[in-house]
Formats: sequence, C-alpha cells, structure tokens
Amino acid sequence: MDFQEGVIIGIDKPYRMSSFGALAHIRFLISKKLGVKRVKTGHAGTLDPLATGVLLLCTGKATKQIEQLQAHTKEYVAGLKLGATTASFDREHTVDFTYPTKHITRQLVEDTLKQFVGDIMQVPPAFSACKVDGKRAYHLMRKGKDVELKAKPLRIDEIELLDFNPLAMTMAIRVVCGKGTYIRALARDIGQALGSGAFLTSLRRTRVGDYSIEDCLTLDDFPAWLDAQDIVPYPKKVSEKGDKEDYYNIRRQDI
Repeated sequence: MDFQEGVIIGIDKPYRMSSFGALAHIRFLISKKLGVKRVKTGHAGTLDPLATGVLLLCTGKATKQIEQLQAHTKEYVAGLKLGATTASFDREHTVDFTYPTKHITRQLVEDTLKQFVGDIMQVPPAFSACKVDGKRAYHLMRKGKDVELKAKPLRIDEIELLDFNPLAMTMAIRVVCGKGTYIRALARDIGQALGSGAFLTSLRRTRVGDYSIEDCLTLDDFPAWLDAQDIVPYPKKVSEKGDKEDYYNIRRQDI
C-alpha cells in the first residue's frame, strides 16, 4: 500500500466527532506508522458531528480525486421528529417551536415526500459552513447575527419512507441525493410541507458513489487494519510539516 501514490480509505465516522477530527485521527496513525511528521490527507465531503457513516479519506496523490468524489451520489438514512423545530434543524439545539400533528397520517407523509424527488431548490441551514461575505454562516449565528442564505438547486433521486410512528410522531427515511444536499434542511422543508414542523434526530450516510458503509472501517478497527498492510515507505522529504495542533488536542469543530 502506497500512501504517497494515493489511497482512498472509507471510515465509519462516529457520533459527535467532526469530519476534521476523524481525518486528523487517521492521519496521525498513518504518519506515526510511516515515521513521518504528516501524511498529506483530505476528506471528500463533510459530515456534521451528530451524523455517522461513510467518510472517504484520500492520501497523497489521491487527494486530487476529492472534488470528483464529492460529486458522487450519496445515500442517507435519517430520523425525523415531527411537530417541533430547532434553530439548527437537528437535535444539537433545543426545541424552539411546536406545531400541531393530529392531521399527519402515513398517507400524508408518503404523498408529501414525493414533492421532494427530482430537481428542487433548497435554502441551506444558517448553522452550516456556507459562507456569507467570506465568513462561515455558523460563526455568524453563534455571535447572534442574522444570516440569510439563498436557495440553491440540487437533485434528490429517491426518498423512501422506512418507518412512521403516529403515536411518537417520528419517521425514518432513506434519501439518495446529489452534491450540496443538507438533510437537516430537507427535514425542515418536509415539516413545513406537512403543515407542521420537523427536525433531524439522527443521520447516517450509508453510501458515497460505489463506497458503501459495509466497505468502511471503524476508528477502533483501523489500527489493526493498518498493521496488516504491506506498506511502501513514505519519503520523508515529501511529508508535510506537522501542525501545532496534534491528534490529542483536536477540538470539536463544524466544517
């Protein structure tokens, strides 16, 4: 295995870890194994800290494929709570408003989901990495500033209702979509289309292009996998300078 020529590694990102945190953890282990300061590594598509699942990491020359990998179709399984909203459209924030749900039936849900299949426009969440005048929207929101983002075109190929609980007013959906889709924003829009509210309670990315969750390694499994590889030595002259912030000091951040 030649990490300089390039390797694409599928990681099952755990809950509450940022994508950068997962990348830095794997980069630290690979760099330590190779005896260099820092192996060039990048990830192909951010997952929110509260999401889990497929995170593709590219090393060396494979980082040139990141843009291409980000454009691949993605599949998610999401849990939604109906009848309430939060500022971030997920359970990272507390409920800010509640709405009626007595009119919501399984048939209404199934009919409503059909509205979101195809080419649609979506306003990204204000708590997101989208930039406003060069600054991350979530940074502005956390400072108490108003953020107004414009709707962007995107494509959703499939939405399947996996479960609907009329007593708890919860549901689970499978979504196959293109680049730029925010499942949190989709939850918001589904709630509005139902004449109520909704927010995301769970999110798992199960596929990116041809890479499925079954192909991914957990962070716990990665060290043993790495030890089992026949690794080509990494030239120290091409290793990058180490960060001041090493693996043990990585703070949680949304990027």
